[in-house]
Formats: sequence, structure tokens, C-alpha cells
Amino acid sequence: MTTLREKMTEDLRLRNYSPRTVECYVSMVARFAKQFTKPPAQLGPDEFRAFQLGLIEKKASWSLFNQAVCALRFFYGVTLSRKLPIEQIPFAKHQRPLPVVLSVDEVRRLLTAVTFSKHRALLSTIYATGLRLNEALHLRVSDIDGQRMLVHVRCGKGGRPRMLPMSVALRELLRNYWLVSRPRDFLFPGKAAGQPLNDTGVQKAFQAARLEAHINKAASPHTLRHSYATHLLELGVDLRTIQRLLGHKSLATTAVYIHVSGKLLDKANKAIELLAIPS
Repeated sequence: MTTLREKMTEDLRLRNYSPRTVECYVSMVARFAKQFTKPPAQLGPDEFRAFQLGLIEKKASWSLFNQAVCALRFFYGVTLSRKLPIEQIPFAKHQRPLPVVLSVDEVRRLLTAVTFSKHRALLSTIYATGLRLNEALHLRVSDIDGQRMLVHVRCGKGGRPRMLPMSVALRELLRNYWLVSRPRDFLFPGKAAGQPLNDTGVQKAFQAARLEAHINKAASPHTLRHSYATHLLELGVDLRTIQRLLGHKSLATTAVYIHVSGKLLDKANKAIELLAIPS
């Protein structure tokens, strides 16, 4: 598997998959191969079926199940160049639930309840820009352009970078955070040198703040991203603009937040000034 692992890694990198996706896909194929005694090249439909049924029995999430499908299809279709009928490794059918959204007041209460300044700055950044947690964790100091009022997202999902407008409130919050913490590389560094904050710690800090703020919704840091998108819609920003801000590849993904009439990007710049960032 070692040689195949290296080849699969190279195949993924050649196609510009993000480092996180490369790690997840290679890890999933290794997990699949470990379950059986034969080399991966000798495994086929029966093993695919058994592996997928095993994931279902273990109550794997829809995203993990379909991540396994993508990884196996890539490994056998690209790395091993085997033409497999699609039905041999089927995706799971999934009904996407409506996202949990916090009100502006709930966001304000939650962010105020975060006691650690680094966690508070990070979660505020997610809400004020609509970043994914992993994107926020991998922000670097150089990605914040205070002069142009922009945030440069270099580690977007699917390797797609984007520029986001930054409100005055967020710029001041990040400036005050930087003056106290003085991060040099990652904007939100972890304990280990050259590494960003661990997402587990951020998740725990969020849940502690949620309880402190007496918010009973099943929220997570990703809920701040949903809230950002929904609040922009309520302020009149059009769906296509929000799609670009969120970094969605398909407009259909953004459409879950409601269809609205078209506006321009400068509308988003003005609208995010109204978002709730506690000082």
C-alpha cells in the first residue's frame, strides 16, 4: 500500500486537491485496505459493498460515507486506472436539513460570552466573513489587509482562494487582538510552533459560550457561517453575491438560504458593517 499511497497522493496533488482532501482520501483508502487481507488492487465490488455496509452499521455520518465513496472512486478510477461501473460504489442519498441560524442578538450574546480573546477573535472573524472553521484556522497575519479592508482566503475548500470584504468593526477587533497576542505567522496560532489552533479547542470554547449565553439551539462554529449568510440575505444582499462570499462552487448550495433579487458586491460591503461584532 505504501507505493500506492504515494502514487495516490501524487495523483491528487497533480489535480490540485487541497492538502486536507489529500489527507482524508488517502486515509480513507488505507482504512478500506486495512479491513481486508488482500492488496487493494485485488479488491472489488464485494469488498466495496462490505465496507460501505460496515460504515452504515457504525452509523457513519453522511459526509464521511460519501467521502469514502469519493476516495475509493478516485483511487480505483485514477490511481489504478480501473473502469468501475458507478453503481459499484454508490453515494448515499441525503436530505440536506435546513441550517441552524442564530439571531443577531444571539450572535452578540454568544461572542460576548467567549472568555479567551483568541477564541473570541477567531469566532468573530467566522461570523463577520462567513469563513469555514478550517479556513479561519489557517488564516495568516499577512492575509489581513487593513488598508484595503480585505481578508485573503488562501486555503478555501477545493483549493479555491477568494477575497472577502472586512468591516471596520472586525478590523479594529483583529488589530486589538494582534496588539495583545502578536501572532507572527498564523493569525490564530496553536501551542505547537508553526501550527494553527486545534479545531477541537475552538469547538469546546464555542459550546461553553453557547451554554453561558443560554442558547438552546444545536449550534456549532459552522452555525456562525450560516448566520452570516442569512443575515446578509435579510439585509438585501443577493444570492449570487453570497455564493461568491461563501466560496460555494454551485449556486444551488447557496440557495438553501432563500432566493432574493440581485444586488452588487458593494451592497455586501455596506451590509456587513451592520453585523454584530462586540467590542
